Amino acid sequence: MTLPKIELHLHLEGAAPPAFIRGLSREKKIDISGIFAPDGSYAFRDFAHFLKVYEAATSVLTRPEDYHRLTLAVLEQSAASGVAYTEAFVSPDFCGGRDLGAWREYLHAITEAATEAERTMGITLRAIVTPIRHFGPARAKEVALCAAETAGPFVVGFGLAGDETVLTPKDFAWSFDMAREAGLRLTCHAGEWCGPDSIRDALRDLRVERIGHGVRAIEDLALVDELAERGVVLEVCPGSNIALGLYPGWRRHPIRELFHRGVKVTISTDDPPFFHTTMAREYDRLAEAFDWDDGVFRQIARTSLDAAFCDPDTRARIAPLLEPDHA
Repeated sequence: MTLPKIELHLHLEGAAPPAFIRGLSREKKIDISGIFAPDGSYAFRDFAHFLKVYEAATSVLTRPEDYHRLTLAVLEQSAASGVAYTEAFVSPDFCGGRDLGAWREYLHAITEAATEAERTMGITLRAIVTPIRHFGPARAKEVALCAAETAGPFVVGFGLAGDETVLTPKDFAWSFDMAREAGLRLTCHAGEWCGPDSIRDALRDLRVERIGHGVRAIEDLALVDELAERGVVLEVCPGSNIALGLYPGWRRHPIRELFHRGVKVTISTDDPPFFHTTMAREYDRLAEAFDWDDGVFRQIARTSLDAAFCDPDTRARIAPLLEPDHA
């Protein structure tokens, strides 16, 4: 589908094309051949194995210039799918081992690539700094310091990703408090592998305004009503949920019911090459499953832009692209 799109839930390393990672591993003589299927795609058995494959793929990204190349490759894919604005999760865990000086160098490389992509591809990128949940609260504090020290026009948010079944949101409250005090906007993965209570915990203990995934709210309609009333935005990634076995197919995915019940849903790809998806494919499959027309997708895109963590000037620049009469 060629409509302009806004993506709010994209992991930068998780969006790396397999061919890009294979090429980089050959350049550096790092053997990660075991993470690929015979057809060259990423291969994993389940979510726990997916995390291991993800971290193995990321292990070849060892220099700021690797992230410059990665950012260009990812944004080229997104732009080809009609994405006008995207927010990507990036982590100092992978970019310099949480050392602030090294993180600044990696961030500079990513920012330079984003500026180049905006000029040449017409796509705008902003970053959400994200500790990895299963790495623990102590490392998250170091990540939060990196985020707070580099908050600004490009680093606009702070999140929490990784294994949702490990620890609790409250364990990361200190890091979120630091990010909030630095002026960063907040999101957190919840309601994917754990149930509705994980969403309540994230809202209460971390005071986030967006929830990554959040689809299992549908199991508690009182929570669905609360999300709708409070205007909490869900960063929904249907293709990811289906690929990982959370739902058996597109027609069984709860995004339509959440939308009809007044929840602010958005559409994203999460880790697109891992899940054999793109933003265009997400739109096409949702249209096929639920008979959604351009009007529904434009409404979701406007919701997404309203929920974006960027500054008002950036939002105002992107907004006309979503209008039906935009040429």
